[in-house]
Amino acid sequence: MRHPLQSMKGILAVSLLAALAAGCTTVKVSQAPDKPKEAAVEASQRVAHWQFDAGSRPPADRDGYRPPQKLAVLLPLSGSLAPASAPVRDGLLAGYYGEQRRRPELKFYDTAGTAGGAIAAYQKAVADGADQVLGPLGRDEVDAVFREVKTGVPVLALNRGTVAPPANNASYSLAPEDDGNSAADYLITRKALRALVLSSGDDYARRSAASFAARMQENGGSVVQTLAVVGDKPADMTPTLQAALQKEGGVDAVFLALRGPAARAMAPQLSVAGYTGKPLVATSQLVSGTGKADQDRALDGIAFPTERWGVSSVSGLPGAADTAGRISTARGPQAKLFAFGFDAWLLTAYLERLATSADADVEGATGLLRVGATGNVLRTPAWSTFSSGYVVPLNNGRGG
Repeated sequence: MRHPLQSMKGILAVSLLAALAAGCTTVKVSQAPDKPKEAAVEASQRVAHWQFDAGSRPPADRDGYRPPQKLAVLLPLSGSLAPASAPVRDGLLAGYYGEQRRRPELKFYDTAGTAGGAIAAYQKAVADGADQVLGPLGRDEVDAVFREVKTGVPVLALNRGTVAPPANNASYSLAPEDDGNSAADYLITRKALRALVLSSGDDYARRSAASFAARMQENGGSVVQTLAVVGDKPADMTPTLQAALQKEGGVDAVFLALRGPAARAMAPQLSVAGYTGKPLVATSQLVSGTGKADQDRALDGIAFPTERWGVSSVSGLPGAADTAGRISTARGPQAKLFAFGFDAWLLTAYLERLATSADADVEGATGLLRVGATGNVLRTPAWSTFSSGYVVPLNNGRGG
């Protein structure tokens, strides 16, 4: 097992670059909501959900930076989840050592990737005097800790399980549901309210498609039809796609809950079936199985959510390519979890400001981050697309 600080040399190298990054991270406050009654209800929910000990830490800086005194990090440093925890840990350490202001005492606790291990780690952290807890990572671990918590020590879990965050607790994740919600928001802002869904049917696709349908319905939209796309080389579905267009009200857009190979096969069929010019939006799974520009040209024009770090600069963190050259856990598929770990540090440092204000957000590596009234971290991702078979950014990372 790697020691939590074994990669310190690489992290410190990145922290030196981070010190040169322009500006410092700030929590921004947006314009007040247009609906006073809804704003009042949300404010009441926040007061009921959160309680911070005003005297336990120094006052917040002007930008809202107010980290805890003792931060306990609950991660599966051993067991089957250990490989997933390594980039999360290293992203957290990059943010921690890149911060030039006061930092908390940091201590890691091994959960071993089990519910029992997570409870034991949580109890030990509280007994050791931690005034804030970050983690655990596994869904079962999160549920176990959320059922256990009884103290006033705030917990920021690094996943979203079946148990809602109790009072004084929050949940941050890169869940499939986030992809579905983001895709729906993308289309809603473009007045594309009638969507056709193409789904592979795997767990990620099912969960993202379900959240997509729910968010569309909440905002006056609908899913016209959901079509199953079987395998990476699906059969010709052109007649079925054409039939969907003929339904009453038609189709405004297409949501693809597909991996890259299946989407490559479906894109020409959509064009032949008459969907040219309609918005095509996918989950972040779209890039899975891609990397050859001559093949990926079929994906040109499909919008998909991605990490802000990969398409724009992130204050306090060197560029993605530079970091990947220095730290192995910031490369390839692990880069997403590295960015997630960096944002976990940001959320810890700014939790009080984000939790107590509906209008506060922070520009993180995975996207624009806010904390909902009942404890779920809300993320607006950056958006990318394919152009000539290469991934290119669609915007500056603050939404669609």
